[in-house]
Amino acid sequence: MAVPEVIPIAYAPRQRTESIGRYAHGQFLASVTYAFPEGFALDDGWEEHKRLYTVLHLFDADGHHRDSEIWCAGTWAEQIRNPHGDDSVLTRARVHLATLLRSLPRRSYTDIAIRPFRLVVEGVRFGLVVREDEGESWAELYPDRLAFAEPWDGTYDT
Repeated sequence: MAVPEVIPIAYAPRQRTESIGRYAHGQFLASVTYAFPEGFALDDGWEEHKRLYTVLHLFDADGHHRDSEIWCAGTWAEQIRNPHGDDSVLTRARVHLATLLRSLPRRSYTDIAIRPFRLVVEGVRFGLVVREDEGESWAELYPDRLAFAEPWDGTYDT
């Protein structure tokens, strides 16, 4: 079965799709996620290349991508050096995400349905990308690596 034009994503509290929903101007999908630049090969010093991003994608009511705010909170190396407290990389990312979400007027957390899109920021792929392999088709959220496929009910696989 082919990937649908508009892909449902189910809202799941306390799961990886807990920061999705609708707001006054359309739909949103947000997360805090670690990522490496495309093509990066693990070697010594990888901790400096693994970056934590706060991501907010905005869509119109029909699921067309309108805008994204992508902010790097720091690296895995920084998080290891300072794992706790208000200045840890993870805390900074979570606080930034909460601020972005609070800025969305009439925000509600619920299922969404969006169209594939792709962008590259700081060498990192972001988006909902259609993938195919050995006759199978699915949509994959990057850099979160959540896969959406048949029966196209909005649930994901990792």
